[in-house]
Amino acid sequence: MRAALYTRTGKAGDVLRVLDLARPDPGHGEVRVQISLSGINPSDVKRRDGQTPSRIDGFQVPHMDGVGRIDAVGPGVPAERVGQRVWLWMAALSSSWGTAAEFCVVPQEQAVPLPDHVPDELGASLGVPALTAHQCLFPDGPLQGTDVLVAGGAGAVGHFAVELAKWAGARVATTVSGPAKAELASQAGADLVVDYRSQDAVAEIRAFSDGIDRVVEVAPAANWELNRAVCATGARIVAYSVDRPTLELPLLPSLTSLVTIRFLLIYRAPRNAVVQAAQEVTAAAARGALTSLPIHSYSLSRIAEAHQAVEAGVTGKVVIDLRK
Repeated sequence: MRAALYTRTGKAGDVLRVLDLARPDPGHGEVRVQISLSGINPSDVKRRDGQTPSRIDGFQVPHMDGVGRIDAVGPGVPAERVGQRVWLWMAALSSSWGTAAEFCVVPQEQAVPLPDHVPDELGASLGVPALTAHQCLFPDGPLQGTDVLVAGGAGAVGHFAVELAKWAGARVATTVSGPAKAELASQAGADLVVDYRSQDAVAEIRAFSDGIDRVVEVAPAANWELNRAVCATGARIVAYSVDRPTLELPLLPSLTSLVTIRFLLIYRAPRNAVVQAAQEVTAAAARGALTSLPIHSYSLSRIAEAHQAVEAGVTGKVVIDLRK
Protein backbone atom coordinates (compact mmCIF):
# COMPACT_ATOMS: atom_id res chain seq x y z
CA MET A 1 0.00 0.00 0.00
CA ARG A 2 1.03 3.62 -0.49
CA ALA A 3 1.73 5.55 2.69
CA ALA A 4 3.34 8.82 3.71
CA LEU A 5 5.68 8.70 6.69
CA TYR A 6 8.49 10.41 8.50
CA THR A 7 11.25 8.96 10.67
CA ARG A 8 12.38 12.26 12.19
CA THR A 9 10.79 15.63 12.72
CA GLY A 10 11.48 18.64 10.54
CA LYS A 11 10.20 20.65 7.61
CA ALA A 12 7.58 18.93 5.48
CA GLY A 13 9.70 18.84 2.33
CA ASP A 14 12.66 17.44 4.24
CA VAL A 15 11.09 14.61 6.23
CA LEU A 16 7.88 13.42 4.54
CA ARG A 17 8.25 10.48 2.13
CA VAL A 18 5.74 8.39 0.22
CA LEU A 19 6.60 4.68 0.17
CA ASP A 20 5.08 1.26 -0.44
CA LEU A 21 4.45 -0.53 2.86
CA ALA A 22 2.81 -3.79 3.82
CA ARG A 23 -0.77 -3.39 4.98
CA PRO A 24 -1.02 -3.43 8.76
CA ASP A 25 -3.10 -6.24 10.26
CA PRO A 26 -5.72 -5.40 12.89
CA GLY A 27 -5.00 -6.74 16.35
CA HIS A 28 -7.43 -7.63 19.11
CA GLY A 29 -10.24 -5.08 19.25
CA GLU A 30 -8.99 -3.28 16.15
CA VAL A 31 -10.31 -2.65 12.67
CA ARG A 32 -8.48 -1.91 9.44
CA VAL A 33 -9.90 0.90 7.33
CA GLN A 34 -9.31 1.59 3.65
CA ILE A 35 -8.90 5.36 3.71
CA SER A 36 -10.69 7.61 1.22
CA LEU A 37 -9.75 11.02 2.64
CA SER A 38 -7.21 11.92 5.32
CA GLY A 39 -7.83 15.19 7.15
CA ILE A 40 -4.92 17.39 8.27
CA ASN A 41 -5.06 19.43 11.47
CA PRO A 42 -2.59 22.07 12.72
CA SER A 43 -1.64 19.64 15.48
CA ASP A 44 -0.60 17.07 12.84
CA VAL A 45 1.76 19.63 11.35
CA LYS A 46 3.15 20.57 14.77
CA ARG A 47 3.89 16.92 15.57
CA ARG A 48 5.67 16.47 12.25
CA ASP A 49 7.85 19.56 12.60
CA GLY A 50 8.67 18.85 16.25
CA GLN A 51 6.78 21.74 17.91
CA THR A 52 4.75 19.12 19.79
CA PRO A 53 7.18 16.43 20.95
CA SER A 54 5.96 12.88 20.35
CA ARG A 55 7.65 9.51 20.25
CA ILE A 56 8.46 8.03 16.84
CA ASP A 57 8.57 4.24 17.05
CA GLY A 58 10.64 3.61 13.92
CA PHE A 59 8.35 5.62 11.64
CA GLN A 60 5.20 7.68 11.82
CA VAL A 61 2.37 7.77 9.29
CA PRO A 62 0.83 11.17 10.08
CA HIS A 63 -2.72 12.48 10.59
CA MET A 64 -5.33 11.78 13.21
CA ASP A 65 -8.54 12.04 11.19
CA GLY A 66 -10.02 10.45 8.11
CA VAL A 67 -12.89 8.61 6.46
CA GLY A 68 -13.12 5.25 4.71
CA ARG A 69 -14.51 1.70 4.92
CA ILE A 70 -13.56 -1.16 7.21
CA ASP A 71 -12.00 -3.95 5.19
CA ALA A 72 -10.82 -6.26 8.00
CA VAL A 73 -11.40 -6.77 11.73
CA GLY A 74 -9.28 -8.24 14.48
CA PRO A 75 -10.28 -10.74 17.18
CA GLY A 76 -13.06 -9.46 19.40
CA VAL A 77 -14.65 -7.27 16.72
CA PRO A 78 -17.97 -8.33 15.12
CA ALA A 79 -17.42 -9.58 11.57
CA GLU A 80 -20.42 -7.57 10.37
CA ARG A 81 -18.36 -4.41 10.74
CA VAL A 82 -16.50 -5.32 7.52
CA GLY A 83 -17.72 -3.00 4.78
CA GLN A 84 -18.94 -0.35 7.23
CA ARG A 85 -18.32 3.28 6.26
CA VAL A 86 -16.62 5.09 9.14
CA TRP A 87 -14.91 8.27 10.24
CA LEU A 88 -11.75 8.05 12.34
CA TRP A 89 -10.48 10.05 15.27
CA MET A 90 -6.98 10.26 16.80
CA ALA A 91 -5.65 7.40 14.70
CA ALA A 92 -1.99 8.40 15.14
CA LEU A 93 -2.16 9.41 18.80
CA SER A 94 -0.62 6.22 20.21
CA SER A 95 0.14 4.42 16.96
CA SER A 96 2.54 4.52 14.04
CA TRP A 97 -0.44 4.22 11.71
CA GLY A 98 -2.07 7.55 10.96
CA THR A 99 -4.54 8.11 8.15
CA ALA A 100 -2.08 9.35 5.48
CA ALA A 101 -2.02 5.88 3.93
CA GLU A 102 -4.28 3.66 1.88
CA PHE A 103 -4.98 1.55 4.99
CA CYS A 104 -4.98 2.32 8.71
CA VAL A 105 -5.63 0.27 11.85
CA VAL A 106 -7.37 1.74 14.91
CA PRO A 107 -9.20 0.49 18.00
CA GLN A 108 -12.74 -0.26 16.93
CA GLU A 109 -14.34 2.60 18.91
CA GLN A 110 -12.19 5.08 16.98
CA ALA A 111 -13.88 4.02 13.73
CA VAL A 112 -17.35 5.52 14.05
CA PRO A 113 -20.13 4.44 11.67
CA LEU A 114 -20.98 7.25 9.24
CA PRO A 115 -24.35 7.43 7.46
CA ASP A 116 -24.10 7.17 3.69
CA HIS A 117 -25.68 10.60 3.14
CA VAL A 118 -22.88 12.37 5.06
CA PRO A 119 -20.19 13.41 2.54
CA ASP A 120 -16.66 12.03 2.76
CA GLU A 121 -15.36 15.60 3.04
CA LEU A 122 -17.34 16.16 6.22
CA GLY A 123 -16.42 12.77 7.66
CA ALA A 124 -12.72 13.49 7.17
CA SER A 125 -13.13 16.92 8.80
CA LEU A 126 -14.74 15.79 12.07
CA GLY A 127 -12.18 14.13 14.34
CA VAL A 128 -10.09 16.57 16.33
CA PRO A 129 -11.98 19.79 15.41
CA ALA A 130 -15.54 18.58 16.04
CA LEU A 131 -14.60 16.62 19.16
CA THR A 132 -12.78 19.67 20.53
CA ALA A 133 -15.79 21.88 19.81
CA HIS A 134 -18.10 19.37 21.48
CA GLN A 135 -15.98 19.13 24.62
CA CYS A 136 -15.72 22.92 24.83
CA LEU A 137 -19.50 23.23 24.79
CA PHE A 138 -21.35 20.33 26.37
CA PRO A 139 -19.60 19.26 29.61
CA ASP A 140 -20.77 22.44 31.37
CA GLY A 141 -24.49 21.72 31.01
CA PRO A 142 -27.36 22.30 28.58
CA LEU A 143 -26.99 25.00 25.93
CA GLN A 144 -30.68 25.60 25.23
CA GLY A 145 -31.39 29.30 25.71
CA THR A 146 -27.78 30.31 26.39
CA ASP A 147 -25.67 32.91 24.60
CA VAL A 148 -22.40 31.49 23.28
CA LEU A 149 -19.37 33.37 21.96
CA VAL A 150 -17.06 31.47 19.61
CA ALA A 151 -13.68 33.06 18.95
CA GLY A 152 -12.50 32.38 15.41
CA GLY A 153 -15.75 31.11 13.92
CA ALA A 154 -14.20 30.38 10.51
CA GLY A 155 -11.56 28.02 11.87
CA ALA A 156 -12.22 24.29 12.01
CA VAL A 157 -12.97 24.14 15.74
CA GLY A 158 -14.84 27.43 15.63
CA HIS A 159 -16.93 26.31 12.66
CA PHE A 160 -18.12 23.17 14.42
CA ALA A 161 -18.59 25.05 17.69
CA VAL A 162 -20.98 27.45 15.96
CA GLU A 163 -22.92 24.60 14.37
CA LEU A 164 -23.05 22.39 17.47
CA ALA A 165 -24.14 25.29 19.69
CA LYS A 166 -26.91 26.21 17.25
CA TRP A 167 -27.96 22.54 17.07
CA ALA A 168 -28.25 22.52 20.87
CA GLY A 169 -30.46 25.61 20.99
CA ALA A 170 -28.03 28.43 21.79
CA ARG A 171 -27.74 31.88 20.30
CA VAL A 172 -24.24 32.24 18.88
CA ALA A 173 -21.96 35.22 18.34
CA THR A 174 -18.57 34.78 16.75
CA THR A 175 -15.51 36.85 15.96
CA VAL A 176 -13.57 36.61 12.69
CA SER A 177 -10.70 38.43 10.97
CA GLY A 178 -12.09 39.48 7.60
CA PRO A 179 -15.04 39.50 5.19
CA ALA A 180 -14.39 36.06 3.66
CA LYS A 181 -14.25 34.45 7.08
CA ALA A 182 -17.35 36.41 8.11
CA GLU A 183 -19.24 34.85 5.22
CA LEU A 184 -18.19 31.35 6.28
CA ALA A 185 -19.29 31.98 9.87
CA SER A 186 -22.64 33.31 8.65
CA GLN A 187 -23.12 30.21 6.51
CA ALA A 188 -22.45 28.08 9.61
CA GLY A 189 -25.44 29.74 11.26
CA ALA A 190 -23.93 32.31 13.65
CA ASP A 191 -26.52 34.84 14.81
CA LEU A 192 -23.89 37.59 15.09
CA VAL A 193 -20.62 37.75 13.19
CA VAL A 194 -18.13 40.43 14.23
CA ASP A 195 -15.05 41.32 12.20
CA TYR A 196 -12.83 42.39 15.06
CA ARG A 197 -10.42 44.14 12.70
CA SER A 198 -13.04 46.59 11.45
CA GLN A 199 -15.73 46.60 14.16
CA ASP A 200 -15.94 47.34 17.87
CA ALA A 201 -16.30 43.77 19.10
CA VAL A 202 -17.28 44.69 22.65
CA ALA A 203 -20.01 47.08 21.51
CA GLU A 204 -21.39 44.65 18.94
CA ILE A 205 -21.51 41.71 21.36
CA ARG A 206 -23.02 43.80 24.17
CA ALA A 207 -25.76 44.95 21.78
CA PHE A 208 -26.42 41.30 20.91
CA SER A 209 -26.41 39.86 24.44
CA ASP A 210 -26.99 41.03 27.99
CA GLY A 211 -24.21 38.65 28.99
CA ILE A 212 -22.40 35.79 27.25
CA ASP A 213 -22.84 32.47 29.09
CA ARG A 214 -20.20 30.34 27.33
CA VAL A 215 -17.04 31.19 25.42
CA VAL A 216 -15.16 28.81 23.10
CA GLU A 217 -11.74 30.43 23.05
CA VAL A 218 -8.84 29.98 20.64
CA ALA A 219 -6.77 32.94 21.91
CA PRO A 220 -7.29 33.19 25.68
CA ALA A 221 -4.59 35.79 26.37
CA ALA A 222 -5.40 38.14 23.50
CA ASN A 223 -9.14 37.95 24.14
CA TRP A 224 -9.22 38.12 27.92
CA GLU A 225 -10.30 41.78 28.09
CA LEU A 226 -12.99 41.20 25.46
CA ASN A 227 -14.34 38.21 27.34
CA ARG A 228 -14.28 40.05 30.66
CA ALA A 229 -16.26 42.88 29.07
CA VAL A 230 -19.02 40.76 27.54
CA CYS A 231 -19.43 37.74 29.82
CA ALA A 232 -22.33 37.30 32.23
CA THR A 233 -21.69 36.64 35.91
CA GLY A 234 -20.78 32.98 36.25
CA ALA A 235 -19.89 32.49 32.59
CA ARG A 236 -17.74 29.56 31.47
CA ILE A 237 -14.71 30.17 29.24
CA VAL A 238 -13.06 27.13 27.67
CA ALA A 239 -9.66 27.64 26.05
CA TYR A 240 -8.46 24.93 23.66
CA SER A 241 -5.36 26.62 22.25
CA VAL A 242 -2.35 28.67 23.36
CA ASP A 243 -1.66 32.09 21.88
CA ARG A 244 0.90 33.41 24.41
CA PRO A 245 3.15 31.81 27.02
CA THR A 246 1.23 33.32 29.93
CA LEU A 247 -2.23 34.61 30.80
CA GLU A 248 -2.32 37.43 33.35
CA LEU A 249 -5.60 38.08 35.16
CA PRO A 250 -6.71 40.97 37.36
CA LEU A 251 -7.66 39.10 40.49
CA LEU A 252 -10.40 41.22 42.05
CA PRO A 253 -12.50 41.69 38.88
CA SER A 254 -12.00 38.02 38.09
CA LEU A 255 -13.10 37.03 41.59
CA THR A 256 -16.26 39.11 41.50
CA SER A 257 -17.21 37.93 38.00
CA LEU A 258 -17.54 34.29 39.17
CA VAL A 259 -16.23 33.31 35.75
CA THR A 260 -14.84 29.79 35.35
CA ILE A 261 -11.91 29.20 32.99
CA ARG A 262 -11.43 25.64 31.80
CA PHE A 263 -8.61 24.41 29.58
CA LEU A 264 -9.00 21.60 27.05
CA LEU A 265 -6.53 19.53 25.08
CA ILE A 266 -8.66 16.94 23.34
CA TYR A 267 -5.76 14.47 23.18
CA ARG A 268 -5.70 14.39 26.99
CA ALA A 269 -9.47 14.32 27.56
CA PRO A 270 -10.96 11.25 29.30
CA ARG A 271 -11.40 8.52 26.72
CA ASN A 272 -14.97 7.68 27.70
CA ALA A 273 -15.92 11.34 27.24
CA VAL A 274 -14.37 11.41 23.76
CA VAL A 275 -16.11 8.16 22.75
CA GLN A 276 -19.45 9.63 23.85
CA ALA A 277 -18.68 12.91 22.10
CA ALA A 278 -17.98 11.01 18.86
CA GLN A 279 -21.44 9.44 19.02
CA GLU A 280 -23.08 12.82 19.55
CA VAL A 281 -21.06 14.47 16.77
CA THR A 282 -22.17 11.67 14.44
CA ALA A 283 -25.80 12.26 15.43
CA ALA A 284 -25.45 15.96 14.62
CA ALA A 285 -23.86 15.18 11.24
CA ALA A 286 -26.57 12.63 10.45
CA ARG A 287 -29.26 15.25 11.07
CA GLY A 288 -27.60 17.77 8.77
CA ALA A 289 -26.49 20.05 11.60
CA LEU A 290 -22.82 19.95 10.57
CA THR A 291 -21.24 21.05 7.31
CA SER A 292 -17.74 21.04 5.91
CA LEU A 293 -15.55 24.08 5.49
CA PRO A 294 -14.13 24.66 1.99
CA ILE A 295 -11.98 21.68 1.03
CA HIS A 296 -8.42 21.92 -0.30
CA SER A 297 -7.59 18.49 -1.74
CA TYR A 298 -4.12 17.08 -2.46
CA SER A 299 -2.92 13.71 -3.69
CA LEU A 300 -0.71 11.65 -1.39
CA SER A 301 2.33 12.47 -3.53
CA ARG A 302 1.76 16.16 -2.69
CA ILE A 303 1.53 15.71 1.08
CA ALA A 304 4.39 18.12 1.75
CA GLU A 305 2.48 20.84 -0.14
CA ALA A 306 -0.62 20.00 1.87
CA HIS A 307 1.26 20.44 5.15
CA GLN A 308 2.67 23.73 3.90
CA ALA A 309 -0.85 24.94 3.13
CA VAL A 310 -1.89 24.22 6.72
CA GLU A 311 1.21 26.03 8.00
CA ALA A 312 0.32 29.03 5.82
CA GLY A 313 -3.08 29.25 7.51
CA VAL A 314 -5.27 28.50 4.51
CA THR A 315 -8.95 29.03 5.29
CA GLY A 316 -10.84 25.76 5.11
CA LYS A 317 -9.91 22.10 5.50
CA VAL A 318 -6.89 20.48 3.88
CA VAL A 319 -7.28 16.79 3.00
CA ILE A 320 -5.28 14.09 1.27
CA ASP A 321 -7.36 12.19 -1.28
CA LEU A 322 -6.25 8.54 -1.24
CA ARG A 323 -8.57 7.80 -4.16
CA LYS A 324 -6.28 9.67 -6.56
